[in-house]
Amino acid sequence: MRKLIRYIICGLFTTLASLKSYATAAVVLGTDSTFRLQACNVISWALAVILAFFVSRTWVFRSKNEHIWKEFFAFTNCRILTLLCDMAIMQVLVIGFHVHDLAAKLVVQVVVTVLNYVFGKLVFRRSSDE
Repeated sequence: MRKLIRYIICGLFTTLASLKSYATAAVVLGTDSTFRLQACNVISWALAVILAFFVSRTWVFRSKNEHIWKEFFAFTNCRILTLLCDMAIMQVLVIGFHVHDLAAKLVVQVVVTVLNYVFGKLVFRRSSDE
């Protein structure tokens, strides 16, 4: 249970970082086309993945694995799957249903956070679970 609470706290910070970087990219690049919308989304995602990896590894799952690069690539591959979900949902909500992009991003974050927790548990397996 403590691991889940730590994940939720870290997830909130990662989500805030993702939203802030998305909003900043949206101001700079705009979101008036599919390309610009997805560019903002990918920039936001990349920054959030880097932050989430280090926070998840050290504080949430407390990994002691010496193969940090192996964990990083596994973590990133899982996050690529959730990025594809993120992009698809953003496309449908913003372009298809004309939902405001920041409102859509909030909805997406809930879905992606749940998926990322499940994947994180797989990537940062420990011999004894808390």
